[in-house]
Amino acid sequence: MKALLITALVMGFISMNTASAAQEINHADGKEKMGVVSASNAYTLDELSNALSRKADQQGATSFKILSTTGDNRLHGVAEIYK
Repeated sequence: MKALLITALVMGFISMNTASAAQEINHADGKEKMGVVSASNAYTLDELSNALSRKADQQGATSFKILSTTGDNRLHGVAEIYK
C-alpha cells in the first residue's frame, strides 16, 4: 500500500511538471516575444528541445520556437521564447 501511494505521488509530480512546461510552437501569432534562450551538449533533437523548454520555463515563458540547431556529435540550439 505504501509503495502504491509513493508511486501515485511521483506520477502526480511528473504530471504537474509536464503541464507547466513551455510548449514548442511553429508560429508566434498573437504571442509576445520575451527573449532568446540557448542550450548545448545535447545528443538528440528531443534532448535539445527538452533543454530549451526547461530554459524557457525558467524565464517564465509559456512557449518557444526553435530558430536554429547546429552540431555533429553534440547539438546546440537557439529558441525565441514567448508569453
